[in-house]
Amino acid sequence: MKIGIDLDGVVFDTEKEYRVYTELYDMLVLKQNSKIDNSELRFQDRFTWTEENSSDFLKRYHEKITREANYMPGAKDVLKMLKQDGHKLIMITARGGMNKRMIEITKERLNQDNMEIFDKYYFDIREKQKICLEEKIDVMIDDYYRNCQSISDVGIKTIYLKDAPSRDLKENEYLKVLYNWGEIYRYIKEIEK
Repeated sequence: MKIGIDLDGVVFDTEKEYRVYTELYDMLVLKQNSKIDNSELRFQDRFTWTEENSSDFLKRYHEKITREANYMPGAKDVLKMLKQDGHKLIMITARGGMNKRMIEITKERLNQDNMEIFDKYYFDIREKQKICLEEKIDVMIDDYYRNCQSISDVGIKTIYLKDAPSRDLKENEYLKVLYNWGEIYRYIKEIEK
């Protein structure tokens, strides 16, 4: 099978890191409480920050978070098992859109961690549905509910990896809500039969 895999919040636990540092930035730097919706994944949608605030936050923390975020529990092992099982792993991520340096940082980190297991890399992809269709992805793994909804709407099996506070989605034939990499591995083994 061809498996599409997002990075942030799926392979790397960056979403929790962002949640920590956005809270600190809002309280300590901006000296306010401007949170409007904690269920939103993107910090730009959780706070009433100006574009200048968002830009300043990214300058202060974006590279730090990218370099330091831990892998999601089990992600490294399960990704290597999926590769050994003969699946094609295709990275499809928005990473690199706000800062092109993140692409090289990501490749360096994957190399250092012996995680050069992806068959293809797509960076700076916001609308993932198109790439999933072009690549004939069998299963896409993402943590952003809008991506999961749009990809499953075109008949591609989609795993909504729900870890941090986020919107709820109703499961259907093409959309499965899972909470960890062990569940992901089990689900992929079940659907490949």
